[in-house]
Amino acid sequence: MAIASPAQAEDLEMRVAIEEDVQQIQVGGHTDALVTDSSGQVLGEISGGTALTASYAGSGVQLGDWQGDALWIEPANDGFVWIGSKWYRGRARVVPTAQGLTVVNYVNLEEYLYSVVGAEVPTNWPMEALKAQAVAARSYALYQRQTSANTVFDVGDTTRWQVYEGLEEEAATTQAAVQATEGQVLTFGGQIINAVFHSSSGGHTENVEDVWQQPLPYLRGVPDYDQEAPVFRWQVQLTAGEIQQEIPSVGNVIAFEPQRTTPRGRVVTMRVVGDQGETTVSGNDLRRMFNLRSTLFTVQPQFGRVASADDGAQRPSEFVIDGGGFGHGIGMSQYGAYGMARQGQEYRQILAHYYSGSTLSRIRVEQ
Repeated sequence: MAIASPAQAEDLEMRVAIEEDVQQIQVGGHTDALVTDSSGQVLGEISGGTALTASYAGSGVQLGDWQGDALWIEPANDGFVWIGSKWYRGRARVVPTAQGLTVVNYVNLEEYLYSVVGAEVPTNWPMEALKAQAVAARSYALYQRQTSANTVFDVGDTTRWQVYEGLEEEAATTQAAVQATEGQVLTFGGQIINAVFHSSSGGHTENVEDVWQQPLPYLRGVPDYDQEAPVFRWQVQLTAGEIQQEIPSVGNVIAFEPQRTTPRGRVVTMRVVGDQGETTVSGNDLRRMFNLRSTLFTVQPQFGRVASADDGAQRPSEFVIDGGGFGHGIGMSQYGAYGMARQGQEYRQILAHYYSGSTLSRIRVEQ
């Protein structure tokens, strides 16, 4: 049984950073929204359906004629709050930080997940896959809240955390998946796990320590069921000039030689050999440089009909990168969950497969 701390009591609100370090941001409400300062004093009201621009005022926030060290925008009657360009459930807090304003959406955990599930996977997927995503996302959010939260927010809204887009990503199916698994999390040894997930592993997930550093008993490599993923296998072709633009220090690139890989073939480090030297580049850096879907790839030189240099040595004219999967390959594969659900597996079985030795538990809130 996972027990929420007293700080997580009542509605289990998540603090989600929607914008960070901006100079201005629009805020408002679907219904009339109260504006209060950090002490709870009511400063005024924003009429429903309208928005005002909050501006960075050094150590405070300026919103219309109101100013405070931090401002709350709270729509009446469970209305939605407008932040930037989207509607969100809950309320908003606008806080001055070092480089500008940070806007945080305070939202009930379960309602937060309505959007996360829809932003992370297609809403028309089998219900058991959506339920598995809901439990993984709930576990991940609470783990991050316990281990990575700061004084301003618990999580962000991007893929660095997990994607959250407010009302626009909700659907009846995502609401149903969250409600059907309400309060359920994955635990190991009585603690909520770091339930990381990714799109597709390319056939087999990884032991966490082979990709990152810290070994965890519940993040073990397992066979995947992601063969139907559109990113199960992919290919990228790059010219020699495109390669040299990103790795100029070695001259004309001649070869890519894997230096260290995981047991499943993900590139940890790669030796890049050129006619003016060689260098070692991490698989993650190569992924970023060439916008690859994962570090599970091989690189093969392709030779044109023209031999290249003055010394008569043949130089590759381009390189073909053959890869598989999308993401880091650790924990639950979303397309694998889809594949298992299509085979008739239910969400408990999906989660047990991808999070080895974990237990499906229910959070209990202590007052």
